[in-house]
Amino acid sequence: MSALEGRELAEQIAALAADKKAIDIRVLDLRGVLGYTDYFVVCSGNTERQAKAIYDGIYRELKDSYALLPRREEGKAEARWILMDYLDVVVHVFTPEARAFYRLEQLWGEAPAESVSGSG
Repeated sequence: MSALEGRELAEQIAALAADKKAIDIRVLDLRGVLGYTDYFVVCSGNTERQAKAIYDGIYRELKDSYALLPRREEGKAEARWILMDYLDVVVHVFTPEARAFYRLEQLWGEAPAESVSGSG
């Protein structure tokens, strides 16, 4: 098991996203709301290229520092909505257009959410 779990992992991922200049970073506490994960970290990159850079930064740091790899990932090739599943935490990296279209945060509106300061 990794040294990071749950809330601590979500906060570390949010900080890594901020380091890569992600915008509108949100941590959603889904404990008691969803059965398959405890937290969502949702953020945006201004372009597909930046979304991929945010993904790369999170992936590399969690792998190098904590030997953590996502159980599953999707969307890397298109980079409009990249999903990384770390079990306790699921990361969603969007372009602004994809985020507005899918409105993920509205689906889980009853869940406690916290904005994380980053760029933007």
